[in-house]
Amino acid sequence: MTAWRDEHQTWSRRSLEDKQYVYLWADGIHFNIRLEEDRQCILVLMGATADGQKELIAVVDGHRESEQSWYTLLLDCKQRGLTVDPKLATADGALGFWKALPQVWPTTRPQRCWVHKTVNVLDKLAKKVQSGAKAKLREIWMAPTRTDAERAFDHFIALYEPKYPAAVECLKKDRDELLMFYDFPAEHWVHVRTSNPIESTFATVRLRHRRTKGNGSRAACLAMVFKLCKSAERHWRTLNGAKLLPDVIAGIVFKNGEKPKKDAA
Repeated sequence: MTAWRDEHQTWSRRSLEDKQYVYLWADGIHFNIRLEEDRQCILVLMGATADGQKELIAVVDGHRESEQSWYTLLLDCKQRGLTVDPKLATADGALGFWKALPQVWPTTRPQRCWVHKTVNVLDKLAKKVQSGAKAKLREIWMAPTRTDAERAFDHFIALYEPKYPAAVECLKKDRDELLMFYDFPAEHWVHVRTSNPIESTFATVRLRHRRTKGNGSRAACLAMVFKLCKSAERHWRTLNGAKLLPDVIAGIVFKNGEKPKKDAA
């Protein structure tokens, strides 16, 4: 475990000057520590490079996903070389990440995770209507165009607002951020609509944590999470439509996932 801690510390100080990340995914994962009362929150940042490779950027011990914790993490990445703002970041809407992000990379556009949002909305609905509501939410984020998504969004509001205003407000408050992905290549939507690139990796991490009945210290837990993430990283697949990333980097805004056609001469 000591070797893992040393490896993590060295890795966390590495230079990032040769890196540029087009997309980011951020999440905070909580763990129980056997010898401590408070749960540990580990902040994880992943990115997609200009050639479409997904990489682990940072794994740190945070403080309840606070703005200050995320600001410290992001600023450290910038000071180590990540000076170019990523084009899009995907995360749960509850994270302090969203307050910290514009302070470090002000032009990075926000995309709320549809998996987290669906869970949060359904939690505010009666169980008897949750199945139907989940299908209606899926009609929004799976719509082929922004116009179709907006129409499905309005339909959900009209259908559920009279009896479940809290659920509808939870959805409405992040409307623009939930539909941001329509300005990016359709091939990338499956990757950027959710924070699943992190969540899928942490399914394995949580399983290992449970099997060991939890770590005895925060440092041991952090080292284990780092090592498992680095191991999983070897199997992360390249983004679909990686050839379109230069267009995204160039600042081209896609319309309903399609690259605008040049005007005829």
